[in-house]
Amino acid sequence: MRGEKNIMSNVSEIKASLRDKVGTGESRMHRRNNKVPCIIYGEKKDPLSINIDIKILKKELENPGFFSKQFDLNVDGNKHRVLAKDIQLHPVKESLVHIDFLRIGENTKVTVFVPVKFINENLCDGLKQGGVINVVRREVEVKSPVTSIPSVLEADLTGLQIGDSIHISSIKLSDDVKPVISDRDFTIATIAPPTVMKVEEEKVDDETEETDSKESATESEKQDEGKQSEEKKEN
Repeated sequence: MRGEKNIMSNVSEIKASLRDKVGTGESRMHRRNNKVPCIIYGEKKDPLSINIDIKILKKELENPGFFSKQFDLNVDGNKHRVLAKDIQLHPVKESLVHIDFLRIGENTKVTVFVPVKFINENLCDGLKQGGVINVVRREVEVKSPVTSIPSVLEADLTGLQIGDSIHISSIKLSDDVKPVISDRDFTIATIAPPTVMKVEEEKVDDETEETDSKESATESEKQDEGKQSEEKKEN
């Protein structure tokens, strides 16, 4: 089964402001003011230190495929087309500390992680029989021109049975988009047997053992009663 590839076309614009000063102290001050220090680099141009409102970045991070999405960073009126390349979080609070953005041009080729989307679950025979999707990879790393970056990789579940697997070869990619892992047809997900069935089987086995134990105990009691009756007759 082959899922159709969705080429990323929407580019989000984010307002940013230039940082005149850099350093640990300056960065802390900006973060206290709900700004996230960031840097723009690449395309053989000088790095640019900027600030972005933390609310805007948190909203973008809630959407899947943040690292494969293109942004126009509007820095005081000058736009820079970029991809997010690295995020630094606070080790304890897990709050945003810093983000690196890579400048991109029309001919730029990048390596990005693209999220996997499972489609046609209602047409999957294995799921109808109580099976579950065992996801091995929720995203796949690919090499792609920026003009061909897929927004998602669609994995079609139509007709899959319990025990079937979905491999990267099942997902349609354009000729200029290649998985970073190229030496094997790696697994994206499998349709696993229902876990409830196992629990029910164990429950039946337990009930059978309990019934057998009760029957054995009853039989022993009957034998004891018979022995006692014979002893009374003899006496």
